[in-house]
Amino acid sequence: MKGLIVGLANENSLAWGCAQAFHAMGCDLAITYQNEKTFKFIEPLVDRLGASIVLPLDVTSADEMDQVFAMIAERWGRLDFILHSIAFAPKADLQGRLTDCSAEGFAMAMDVSCHSLMRLARRAEPLMVDGGSILTMSFYGAEKVVPNYNLMGPVKAALEASVRYLAHDLGPSNIRVNALSTGPVRTRAASGLSHLDELLATAAEKSPLQRLVTLQQIGQTAAFLVTDKASGISGQVIYVDAGYNTNG
Repeated sequence: MKGLIVGLANENSLAWGCAQAFHAMGCDLAITYQNEKTFKFIEPLVDRLGASIVLPLDVTSADEMDQVFAMIAERWGRLDFILHSIAFAPKADLQGRLTDCSAEGFAMAMDVSCHSLMRLARRAEPLMVDGGSILTMSFYGAEKVVPNYNLMGPVKAALEASVRYLAHDLGPSNIRVNALSTGPVRTRAASGLSHLDELLATAAEKSPLQRLVTLQQIGQTAAFLVTDKASGISGQVIYVDAGYNTNG
C-alpha cells in the first residue's frame, strides 16, 4: 500500500504513531513537512520509515500541494490512503474565550485544520484508482465542551461534519473517509492549549481504562482503517481514547 502522511512534526506526533504502524504493515510512505525548521526534527524519523517521497508542504500553499501530488503521480501512479494530522490556531485566539476570537484567527484555524482536508481529498481522488482511505484526527472537544479547548472545539466539529460529507461525495469512487477521535496526547499542537496538564490528568481519571491512550494504540487503529478489513467503515468518528468520551 502507498500512503501520504501530512502532519509529522516530531516523535510525539499522532502522525508518528500512525506512520510506525503503516511502516510495520509494509506500506510505502510519502512524508511531508511544514518547513525547513520542522524537517530537522523529522529527518531521523523519515530515515527510520524508509520513506520514498519526502517533500515540504504548507497546506495553505496550492503550489506546494500540487507538487506533492504531482510527485506521487510520477513515482507511484496511484495512492491508497492519506493521513491528515494537522491543526493550527493562533495562540491568542486558542487560549482566549471563543467569544473573543478574532475573525482572522477563526478563519486561519478553519483553513489549516479543516478545509485543508478537502483540498487533499480533491487532489487524491484521481489517484485512488482502486478506491482508498482518508483519515483525519479529531478530539472529544468537537462534541462536548472541554474546558480550555476553546476555538478548536468548533473547528474540530466542522472537521467531523466534513468527514461525513466527504464520505458521501467520495463513496461512489470507493474512497472511505473517517476520523479518529483520540484521547489527549502531549503533542506539539496540544502544547498550545492552556492547562494541558490538567486536561491530561482529567482524561486519565475519567477514562474507564483509567489511563491515557498511547501513540501506538492510535497508530494501530489507523492502520486497521486503511486496510480492506475496514472496507465497510466510512463517514465515522472512531474513538481511540481509553473510553474517555463515555464519561465526559
